Amino acid sequence: MKSSTLPLLLILFCMSISSFAQNPEKIAIEEFPADQPINYVSGWGDMAVAVNSMPAGTDLAPLLEGLKNNSCQVPHWGLIKKGVLKLTYDDGTVQTLKAGDLFYMPPGHVGVVVEDLTIMDFSPSKKFEKLMDHIDAKLAEGSQE
Repeated sequence: MKSSTLPLLLILFCMSISSFAQNPEKIAIEEFPADQPINYVSGWGDMAVAVNSMPAGTDLAPLLEGLKNNSCQVPHWGLIKKGVLKLTYDDGTVQTLKAGDLFYMPPGHVGVVVEDLTIMDFSPSKKFEKLMDHIDAKLAEGSQE
């Protein structure tokens, strides 16, 4: 993890605490939504939180086709709880995240799951919801074929 990532995670943590102080809602991990293509809850201090599991071999690129550079343009901060995720950024940089890694994933990335993955991440709600609208449309396209 880059040393510049730690301050970003601390800022995110403080934002989350501030949000929870104003709105003390919480969700037990066992009760987190699990029926969406990408499971998330939005509106926690203008952030969305996502908790997802994906099998090895999952390629997220097809869901991002049609976005700028055919990549995710939403920043994410989070934790790899299990598995390995390989990211390719728009500039050609490749990054591998593994279990136990805290991360900041800037806009302009595509991921492939290398080993069965469990990931928790935080993203700006409005940008994330726009991304989810795009993904839902892509999935609807695929179900009509």
